[in-house]
Amino acid sequence: NRLVLFRWGSHSEHYCLLPTAYWLLPTGYCLKKNYFCGMKIIDTHNHIYLPEFDADRDEVIRRSVDAGVTTVLMPNIDSSSVAPMLAAEERYPGVCLPMMGLHPTSVKENYPDELGLVVSALREHKYYGIGETGIDLYWDRTFVKEQVVSFRRHLELAEEYGLPVVIHARESLDLIIKEIESFGADRITGVFHAFPGSAADARKVVSLGFMIGIGGVVTFRNGRQHEAAIEAGINNIVLETDAPYLAPVPHRGRRNESSYLTLVIDRLSEVLAITPAEVAARTTDNTRRLFGI
Repeated sequence: NRLVLFRWGSHSEHYCLLPTAYWLLPTGYCLKKNYFCGMKIIDTHNHIYLPEFDADRDEVIRRSVDAGVTTVLMPNIDSSSVAPMLAAEERYPGVCLPMMGLHPTSVKENYPDELGLVVSALREHKYYGIGETGIDLYWDRTFVKEQVVSFRRHLELAEEYGLPVVIHARESLDLIIKEIESFGADRITGVFHAFPGSAADARKVVSLGFMIGIGGVVTFRNGRQHEAAIEAGINNIVLETDAPYLAPVPHRGRRNESSYLTLVIDRLSEVLAITPAEVAARTTDNTRRLFGI
């Protein structure tokens, strides 16, 4: 065995004790455990507080930390998810960090009350982002006007608190871009979660000063997220799972978790023609810069 130095970026150095047979593996990759030794990975979008994880949440967090995931950002859904989200923050301090918002599919007749609770929560607790917000034209268009009003209010809150906005843009990308331009893209920043657009859309979003969230979809054979990632470039990408949803291949269709981000890193390494270590380091730097963590 030899103590091998793994170095990436300008200031990160990590050591792993590896058998001689592993010397020729790509920099930073540890075959023995099938993850990236010493890398720090951040999951920018994970609903770890949902009931899908109630039976084994501790084990899921442990696997994620073992895989190098140091931080999990949790977007809120609505008033019903605040308590379990904050419970996760308390149970996994320094790992699970909450964000505050109203998911567009939760915008119903009572949305003013829900928005009021978002405002109150921001005054009473530390949050790291505004969201999950946006406009969803896929599931139900009954409350589209209300979704737009809610989204505008979230943009105002993002500006007021100096926090990035986390945007859900399912079949609504053009409308959301229009709303951001109308509000003033120079007044806010954020990320388009589970980026749904084309390479041209990615170019537009980046020009507005936003990042794109890349997760399991980039591994799908019929997806085009890899094209958006290439166009955006590594400096404008953050990693995410959207757990328990959108698990990467070969786990597609099953519950997602943060430890699977190593598969997303592998795919991005291929499409961007850089090492897995660089993907991890650069996306982590992007996330820290965007969310101030």
